[in-house]
Amino acid sequence: MNNAFDRRHLLKLTAGAVVSAAGAGCLETTRSSSENIIPSYLTGYEDLYAQDPRAAARAWFADAKFGLFMHYGLYSLLGRGEWVMLRETIPVDEYTKLKAKFTAESFDPDFITDMALAAGMKYVNITSRHHDGFCLFETKQHDYHSMAAPARRDLIGELAQACNNKELGFFLYYSYAADWWHPYFYAREAGWSNARPAYKTPPSQYKWRKDEDFRIYVDYVHAQLRELLTKYGPIAGIWFDPIMGFYNRPALFPMEETYALVRSLQPQVLISFKQGATGTEDFAAPERSGHSLSSRLKNPEHRKVAEHAWQQNKDKHNEICDTLQPRVWGYKKADDENHLDADEVLKRLGAANERNCNLLMNTGPLPDGTIHPVDVKTLREVGRRLRALA
Repeated sequence: MNNAFDRRHLLKLTAGAVVSAAGAGCLETTRSSSENIIPSYLTGYEDLYAQDPRAAARAWFADAKFGLFMHYGLYSLLGRGEWVMLRETIPVDEYTKLKAKFTAESFDPDFITDMALAAGMKYVNITSRHHDGFCLFETKQHDYHSMAAPARRDLIGELAQACNNKELGFFLYYSYAADWWHPYFYAREAGWSNARPAYKTPPSQYKWRKDEDFRIYVDYVHAQLRELLTKYGPIAGIWFDPIMGFYNRPALFPMEETYALVRSLQPQVLISFKQGATGTEDFAAPERSGHSLSSRLKNPEHRKVAEHAWQQNKDKHNEICDTLQPRVWGYKKADDENHLDADEVLKRLGAANERNCNLLMNTGPLPDGTIHPVDVKTLREVGRRLRALA
C-alpha cells in the first residue's frame, strides 16, 4: 500500500465508518418532520447547523473523505463513454431515439447506497443531466427524461430517498456549461469546439444565433435547478460541469445569479464547479491531477478568470474526482477488463486525503443500471480493508 495512505490516515478516514457499514443492509425509515430538524446526513452537526447550515455542511464535507460518483444516461446504452454523441458526431435525432430503449430495469438505489456505505463512503453524486441533455428526473421543461422513457422512473427521486434514509449526502451533477441537445446553447463557432458535435450541417433543432439567445438556455437551467432543489428533499450539493464551457465564454453565464438561486432554495447546499468559475464555490473538484485548467485557454482574459477562481478555491477543503475505468466516466465496454483494483483505489484515496481533498470515485453503470461487478468487488474490498485497520 502507498505510504501516503498510512494507518494514521486510515483511522482518520474511518472514524464512524464502521457504524455506517454495519448498518448498510438496513433501511432507516425517514424521520418525522418534528424529528428531522436537519438533513439526515448532517446528523452530529446539529449545533453548527443551528448557527449556520452551510458551515455545518462544509464541516461535514471535510470529514466525509470519500464519495461515490456515477455517470449514467443514454450514453450507457452504447457502452462507449459519456462523450460518444460528440466524439462520433451522432445526429441529434438519431441519438435521442435511445430514449425509447432506456429501461434502467436493474438500477437499484438500495443496492447502490448499501455498496457506498460498505465502501466507507459518506455521499453519492449522480449525473442528473449530462452534456447530451437527457435527464434522470421528471422535468416540466420537456419530455426528454427517464419518466418519459420506457423506464417510467424518476431515478433522482429514488436515489435521493435511499440516501436520506441511510444518512448519505446526495449530490447532483448538472451539466450547466455544455448541452448538445438544447436549442439555445451556444454554437461551436462561438468559442468552444465541444459546445456542439461537429455536424457538417447544423440540425434544425439548434436555434442559437447570437449571445442574447443564451438567456433562454439560462432560464431553462434555472427552472431545472428549482425543480431539483424543491422536489427531492435535502440535497448536499450541486456539482456543475464542464468548466471549459464556461471558461471559453464566461460572460454568457450569470454565475452569481445561479449560485444565489441555489443557496436561496436550500441553505446547506454546497456548490462546486470543477476548478472554479468565480472563486466563491464551496469547494473545487478537479479531475485526477488536482490543478487548474487555465493553461488550455488561448484567450488571456478567459485565462485570467480561470486563474483567479482557482487561486480563490485551491486552499479550501476540496475534492478530487477519478474513475474506476481508465479514462472515461460513462460505461465503456472495451475497458471491462481494465478497471482499478482495491490497491489502486486506496492509493488514490490516500493521495487525495494528503492534499486536504476528498476522493470522489466514479463508476459507470451498465446499460440496465447494474453496477459493474468488478467495481462492486473493488469497492467492497476497499471498505473491508478500511474497517480492518480502524
